[in-house]
Amino acid sequence: MDCGWGRLLFGQTFSDPHALAEAMRAESPDRRDIAFYISDPHVLLAKAPLEIFLDPSHTFRLDLASGPGNGGREARGFAVRKLAPRADAADVNRIYAARRMVPVPPEFFERNADNPAVIYLVAEDERTGGVIGTVMGVDHGRAFGDPERGSSLWCLAVDPQASQPGIGEALVRHLAEHFKQGGAGHMDLSVLHDNDLAIALYEKLGFRRIPFFAVKRKNTINERLFTVPLDDQGLNPYARLITDEARRRGIMVEVIDARGGFFRLTHGGRTVRCRESLSELTSAVAMSICDDKAVTRRIVERAGVVVPEQLEVAGDGHAELEAFLRRHGKIVVKPARGEQGKGVAVGLDTMDAVTAAVASARTVSDRIIVEQHVTGEDLRLVVIDYKLVAAAVRRPPRVVGDGRSDIRALIDRQSRRRAAATGGESRIPVDDEAMRCLAGQGHGLDDVLAEGVEIVVRKAANLHAGGTIHDVTGEVHPRLVDAAIRAAQAIEIPVVGIDFVVAAPDRPDYAFIEANERPGLANHEPQPTAERFVDLLFPQSVPVSARSAADRGNDCA
Repeated sequence: MDCGWGRLLFGQTFSDPHALAEAMRAESPDRRDIAFYISDPHVLLAKAPLEIFLDPSHTFRLDLASGPGNGGREARGFAVRKLAPRADAADVNRIYAARRMVPVPPEFFERNADNPAVIYLVAEDERTGGVIGTVMGVDHGRAFGDPERGSSLWCLAVDPQASQPGIGEALVRHLAEHFKQGGAGHMDLSVLHDNDLAIALYEKLGFRRIPFFAVKRKNTINERLFTVPLDDQGLNPYARLITDEARRRGIMVEVIDARGGFFRLTHGGRTVRCRESLSELTSAVAMSICDDKAVTRRIVERAGVVVPEQLEVAGDGHAELEAFLRRHGKIVVKPARGEQGKGVAVGLDTMDAVTAAVASARTVSDRIIVEQHVTGEDLRLVVIDYKLVAAAVRRPPRVVGDGRSDIRALIDRQSRRRAAATGGESRIPVDDEAMRCLAGQGHGLDDVLAEGVEIVVRKAANLHAGGTIHDVTGEVHPRLVDAAIRAAQAIEIPVVGIDFVVAAPDRPDYAFIEANERPGLANHEPQPTAERFVDLLFPQSVPVSARSAADRGNDCA
């Protein structure tokens, strides 16, 4: 059965394991087929041991007669409905990409809109109207006349940027209720053995383990499921994205220090050492320019890039700070040297707040700068080899009230979700910046937000502090692209994340904030950041077809 991302092959409908193995060999390129309900996987594997493997997943079953239905926690801030093929296809694929799942051709959704065997549900954000979760279900009775009246759940995925609680649970409950009303007796699913959060949810809803297995093809999509664990498993997602791309091209990877993100790449007699996206191609001078925010500002300003007014604080600088605050109304305090948003305080409008922020920033750097506060959205532009590769709006962390939990619990819950979505790289710290942000909205950590009320818990949009990121590469204004490239050229840095505050990504107004010499490339999927990074380091590793296409483009230009 074609599911868009690949085919489901129901093992109980094949009397001959050789026939099932042959069917699996017919997998289409860039698709992920799944042979499910395999009771004797060793027999099937023996038919094609070099081509198929036993998926390291557990099978769970929900008895729909006693299943959860639509009960349990009420959905707040979103609603579950059927997928609208034309309107929702792009959003569903965006969530699939964020979760590293196989995308579905948009026409598949339209083609199967009236297929009674397949149902797609989505969770829609009541405030924005955007899709923030999706699930697919298959009715086995309608698919192949299943005498057991079964059904199955596939592709449960929640937008990692969503702040509402209970999205996945609500989608499972609604799908179970749909199948129950259609006469199905049970609903099954397959979940990776180490996906503890998902397993905990399914067990909470009444699913139980059953002794059936899934078998998949040995393809690049499934590579991490069947290959021997490598010595880079301790690398964070930002480094691993690059090493995975390098290995796909036959580039040798040597991990120097996994905890620090250091590795060495070797190909064709050339060796380059890296720390995540920082490589030996970035000079020490360029790195030191980015490291000092005051120097960065002066360098890019001379290149014609628009910068906000800035002041370096000498001593306590009280008189200067007061004058600067009066002139601008709101200001930003930041350490002159630092990363990951540490010590940064945004939107300060009183001297008491400024003084406290300066003291906090001094714990990060002995030099402090204050900056004119520019209102707008935080835009990160990734420039590699002086070309724009990705652009994304970064938004501060938010929580949504449920009428029961205090803000402290909501932050903790959202922080756990952000950590799970980023491999532990993003968490929301409850610090002075968070307390100041909450106080500015008239709240404290012990307050209980009314149902559906959404608040910002930190003004800074840094991803390591719980912020979210939203791809806008296809809509960014040409003037912003030009300014980012000019900033990179002025610093003379081949890989950089340029941060602007903008009125909107598709408008020309901006103000330069800073340059990051080690941008997190994994934050910008599905844009090809790792591919372009490896292209820069090893041009001869680019596939011949891609090089030929680029050459033809250059000739035309």
